[in-house]
Amino acid sequence: MDDYLEIPEDTRAELIDGVLYDMASPGISHQDICTRLTVMFGNYINRKKGKCKVFAGPVDIQLDCDDDTMVVPDLTVVCDDSKIEKGRIMGAPDLVVEIVSPSSRRRDYVIKTEKYCSAGVREYWIIDPDNERVLVYCFEKDDVPVMYVKGEIVPAGIFEGDLKIRVSEIFG
Repeated sequence: MDDYLEIPEDTRAELIDGVLYDMASPGISHQDICTRLTVMFGNYINRKKGKCKVFAGPVDIQLDCDDDTMVVPDLTVVCDDSKIEKGRIMGAPDLVVEIVSPSSRRRDYVIKTEKYCSAGVREYWIIDPDNERVLVYCFEKDDVPVMYVKGEIVPAGIFEGDLKIRVSEIFG
């Protein structure tokens, strides 16, 4: 953790199980998708007067509440205010979204999937801009993901499917 905390603020990196990963700066398409989703989740939460909060990255998440893992997802939804402390999120968020880039593909699909599942994240979305698809894990119900493509609607499981987002809206 000390290595992570010593990284300059303008450097993007994550610490997963004691391994430090450099992160490339996101591109315009990546940021556009993240902004769209942040607005959709935020508008839904505000309309429902929900207690959850949505955070667009970079936000540090000390996932296991130990010194071995600090992830920085693209978007996070937290419904328990007590997890927001020390300028970061401590413990598993309710929902995490990662937008895949060429440099993060293996980490997002393999390493983080296992990490988020074992840490207690309720729902994990992997957004793949190159293929315009969304892979959704609802870990609290099943660990088998569901793939959504253009023309389909992605229900947010943490909101009992009440929030529905068209795949085409994610990619504009």
